[in-house]
This record gives sequence, structure tokens and C-alpha cells, in this order.
Amino acid sequence: MSAPEQPVERGLTRRGVLAAGGGLLGLAAAAGAGYAAADAGRASPGVAPRDEIVPFEGARQAGLATPAQARLVFGSFDFLGADAGELRELLRSWSGAARLMTAGQPIGTPAGEPLLPPEDTGEGLGLPPARLTITIGFGSELFERDGEDRLGLRPRMPKGVAPIGPLPGDQLDPARSGGDLCVQACADHPQVAFHAVRNLLRIGRGQVELRWLQLGFDASTATTTGESAPRNLMGFKDGTNNIKVDDRDRLDRFVWIGDDEPQRWMRGGTFLVARRIRMLVETWDRSPLSEQEKVIGRRKVSGAPFGGRREHDVPDLDARGGDGQPVIPLDAHIRLASPKTNDGLAMLRRGYAYTDGIDPRTGLLDAGLFFVSFQRDPHAQFAALQRKLGTTDALTEYIQHTGSGLFAVPPGARAGGYVGAGLLR
Repeated sequence: MSAPEQPVERGLTRRGVLAAGGGLLGLAAAAGAGYAAADAGRASPGVAPRDEIVPFEGARQAGLATPAQARLVFGSFDFLGADAGELRELLRSWSGAARLMTAGQPIGTPAGEPLLPPEDTGEGLGLPPARLTITIGFGSELFERDGEDRLGLRPRMPKGVAPIGPLPGDQLDPARSGGDLCVQACADHPQVAFHAVRNLLRIGRGQVELRWLQLGFDASTATTTGESAPRNLMGFKDGTNNIKVDDRDRLDRFVWIGDDEPQRWMRGGTFLVARRIRMLVETWDRSPLSEQEKVIGRRKVSGAPFGGRREHDVPDLDARGGDGQPVIPLDAHIRLASPKTNDGLAMLRRGYAYTDGIDPRTGLLDAGLFFVSFQRDPHAQFAALQRKLGTTDALTEYIQHTGSGLFAVPPGARAGGYVGAGLLR
């Protein structure tokens, strides 16, 4: 078990938090007009990528179908408020701050009243926007906890956010799982991403408590067409056949929630699954190259599937060698995870490598993949695939699923609005 999270200081009164939120909304409205025309996911001519702005507002939240940035800070929060009205004010405040931070602006005047804490923590001053995106989601316990309709929102709970339940091979740490709210902050500068989550925590103090936090680096999945897949901490290219963010047909089919969703406020949104997957890297590093390649079903250096020559060659799952055996082993990861062997099943993946030092129990490295996926139906897509992988995938010998979260991600905020407005109207 990891060390327990330290309790969050509750130094601000609820009234103070809400008052600050009102000021943030005013500042955000003023700043929003200057950035509304920015083109999400594309740099303007002459603008360096680190200076690029991805607008917070839009039909869908940013950070989903956005080309992956270099850094991730993912925070899961418990909501402490007593009713939906308090949740509404929190989301208004968070959305107002997110508008400013994604535009590269502080959330308050840098020099305020000397006898009061600054409105902005300050570590983002002078840094570029760095393509910062802030994505907000809602966990099942926001709607229902221990059978109780805690905020009066249970009738509006989407079926897809219901708990998945235990999956094969789970070794989940409760201190790294669950949560009422999540914030995914991605950017091309680590301090920009950290600044975003830190300031949302500060704004919500007294209304939210941080349950767990995960930092990630070097996006571990290809997200754009033609992109060479990055290498994960096992040294293999990962996500070569992932849905790409510019593949609108597959996004509509597998990711975005359609008009068949009974909860109208979730239409156009998606569901986020987060999994902290520890890689047993010391064991992996002692395995022969041939064993590593058989486990994955790809060549380590080129990334080509067995039987292919290049990374982007389509794996031939029917090919057999001279001995009559499948060229790609029956328990190879790419075979078992392939849409071809899962009735066409696919998800939008957005994973990051992580390293959290040394496991004090074993003295071994605590490192691996912070897996994030987006899908229309996490039960029929993610959970169905993981039940298969967790029982038959050769890779399970070298990994452990130690943390988990499932969140409903509603559509984006309208101009001057806030994320979750459809739920809380």
C-alpha cells in the first residue's frame, strides 16, 4: 500500500471560495474574448508549439481529441459539499479559472493584497500556455454513495459510469482509486500542468479534497495519423493502431456518446477510464529479447509486427510459420488487444509513462503506464477487453493494475458557461 494522502488544509470558508469564484468568472470572460478564435490542436503561423493555445470552451472538452502533449497531471477529488448548488458554484469557478490558465493567464492579479494569500499560486507566471488542456469528469459516487442520493443527482446518473467491479489481475490500492471528480491537465511543460491542478485544488478548498494524484511524462500512445508511436518503459512502441484524433468516423463510432444516451446532458461527451499499470521492470529487464518480443508480438527496435517489416504494417493474425504455428503467438498482446479479435472493439487511448520512486516494501522501481482511455461504453469496451487480457495476455506476467478510476466526461463549456451545466441546470 502506498502512503496515505495527506489531508487537505481547509483554510478558506465556503463563502470565501464562492466569492473568489465569482471574481474568476469575470476575469475569464474578459480574457476569453481575446482567445476565442484560437484554433484547437493547430499552431498559428510563426507561433511555437509551446506558445500555442488550446481553447477551454467548445462543443467537446479539450484534452480528448487533442494531439497528446508531453506531460500529464491527473487529480481525483472527493466532493465535500452538501448539495448540487455547491457543486454548480465549484464547477463555475473551476471553469472560469481553466479559461484563464489555458490561455496562459494567471487566475488573479499577480500582486494583490499583501495581507491576503495571492489569488494565483504564481509558479506559472512567465511560462507559455504550452497547449494546456483541462478536462473535468464526474465519478459514480457524485450521484450515489452507499445507496444514498447524496446531492439529488441520482436520477441523472448515466448508466455507463456505474462501477465496473473487480477485473482479472486487479491489485488496486484504494488510495489510488475512485473519486467524485477528476481533472486531467495535459501540457507541453510540466509546471504548467501542475499549476493547473494545484490552483483548482486551491480554489475548491473547503469543497473538495484531493484523493489521489498522478504525474505522467512522455505520452505513451500515438494520437495523430502518421505519427511514429512513442516507446513505453518496456522499450516497445505503443499505440501504433490506436484510434487517431483526426479519425472522425471512428471517434463517432467508438468514443462520442450519441443520441441514444437517455441522459441528454451526456450526449456528445464520453467516459474516461484511468488505470495505473505498474510494470515489473526488473523482471522484464532480465527476460531475453526473444521472450519480450513474443509477449508483445512486435520487434523491439523497428516496432514491426511479427511477419511485417515496418511499424505501421497491419498485423497478419492469420499468418503461420513453417512449423504450422501462428507467426504472432496466441497469447501475444497485440493479438489479444486487436480490434480484429474483439468484434471491432476500439477505444481512444491517451496514456503516459510514470515513475514514483521505489516501492518501500520491495526496494524495486515503481514505474509503468498511466493508462487513460475514452469510450462510449466503458463496460462493453474497456471492461470487456480487460477481462480477456487479464486472463490470457502473456503481458500480465510483467504488469500489475494498482489504481483505477471511471468518470463521465460531459460535453464542453459554452461561451461564458461551465462544464457540467447540462447536469446542473
